[in-house]
Amino acid sequence: MKSAEFLDALVDPGSWRSWDEPVTELPQDPEYRAAVLRARERTGLDESVVTGEGTVHGSRVAVVACEFGFLAGSIGVAAGERLVRAVERATRERLPLVASPASGGTRMQEGTIAFLQMVKVAAAVTDHKAEALPYLVYLRHPTTGGVLASWGSLGHVTAAEPGALIGFLGPRVYEALNGEPFPPGVQTAENLLAHGLVDAVLEPARLAEVTARALRVLGSGGRGPEGAASPAALPATRREAPPAAESIRRSRRAGRPGLRALLDLAAQDLTPLSGTAAGERDRGLVLALARFGAASCVVVGHDREAHSERGPFGPAGLREARRGLRIAAELRLPLVTVVDTPGAALSPAAEQGGLAGEIARCLAELTTLPSPTVCLLLGEGAGGGALALLPADRVVAARHAWLSPLPPEGASAILYRTTGYAAEVADRQGVRSQDLLAAGIADRLVEEEPDAADEPAAFLAAVAGALEEELAVLTAQDPGLRMAARRARYRRLGLQDGV
Repeated sequence: MKSAEFLDALVDPGSWRSWDEPVTELPQDPEYRAAVLRARERTGLDESVVTGEGTVHGSRVAVVACEFGFLAGSIGVAAGERLVRAVERATRERLPLVASPASGGTRMQEGTIAFLQMVKVAAAVTDHKAEALPYLVYLRHPTTGGVLASWGSLGHVTAAEPGALIGFLGPRVYEALNGEPFPPGVQTAENLLAHGLVDAVLEPARLAEVTARALRVLGSGGRGPEGAASPAALPATRREAPPAAESIRRSRRAGRPGLRALLDLAAQDLTPLSGTAAGERDRGLVLALARFGAASCVVVGHDREAHSERGPFGPAGLREARRGLRIAAELRLPLVTVVDTPGAALSPAAEQGGLAGEIARCLAELTTLPSPTVCLLLGEGAGGGALALLPADRVVAARHAWLSPLPPEGASAILYRTTGYAAEVADRQGVRSQDLLAAGIADRLVEEEPDAADEPAAFLAAVAGALEEELAVLTAQDPGLRMAARRARYRRLGLQDGV
């Protein structure tokens, strides 16, 4: 795909405006100069990158893109400077930035000085993101070398062209250095998606639609509706709270709706993300951008369907969750965590993968995250895998959700060497949503009539409404006071009268 074709697919017709200043200086080396002149004649461009602005579904965005037809989209001093100036301008004008590399990497004719251009481009992108401005990447065929290893890998959201060759080391270089071809199928967009390195493989025809949807969330800065009233906790219930064993049984019903159903049926502008962006993907964790009513947020949570089909999530899932925390922090977006798990993986692979350390890091980062946070206890909440996503400014619990150090059967086995006392242990431990509310762990209950599996649509609509209200109130609060209240909340848990 040529850069012009990419721009046609992305921006609204007639909205493109170039930011490029002419490159008039030619290389001194005769062979290199001739190659540049041929590239200019062939492409109609004066360098390997184009920069400018346009609108996507009416919203103004800045764009930088490579033209592979110009010396394989390679980056030398002139191209690197053009990129940096465009990124800096996008930052000054507070515009979202969409980048689309298609490049063989560093321009070999310019050598080491061209190689170092990647440093300043990456620094400019980092400064852009530090201003809470969205940075989206669309990797086109092919993208390799230093371009992938700098501005091609820094997106908040990253998609790739179907079938695109994407890799750090170009296959021709690999074969020349190693005497054998690079294994087929590794450096493809689809394989990168499977390994959590890109979020989507996206046909060009869907570029504008998906970009606009993502920017409606990422570009909101967490703003909610004006004049939102503070939602109240629900100390009383409309009916007698069921025994713990009954709620646990209902939370495990096969038809109970989970996080994916909540997003599909009750969220708007949904943009699923995939993996850690660092080579890991755990299907037991869901990471997405979404809106609940007027409230934009990053969503991180357990996928009960994946747990039943593939087993519990592991440490990679929590590393994926922490990617969501970083996105929320960088873009000053609210975060919604969703707890619905029978427990994290208990296996040699999970131990060696650092499960305990990932739980600890989630706890540390959630308690100190500057973004507004809401935790939704949607169903089962067993063990450290549940606790890892719990700390929040506000906790909303479904009527039959529960939270426990272990599944009740496991707690019974520890205390009595048998699972036969699970119901009694659950009652004593105070695992029910009603108990969590009384203890100050939960702030608000969402009723189920009689449980979510029987009326999923009505239940999910009520959950979405509660999340929208909570997020609206939190985003209107003073950040310093909100974070201080969060720390005080967990500091006083379990103390008599908070002392």
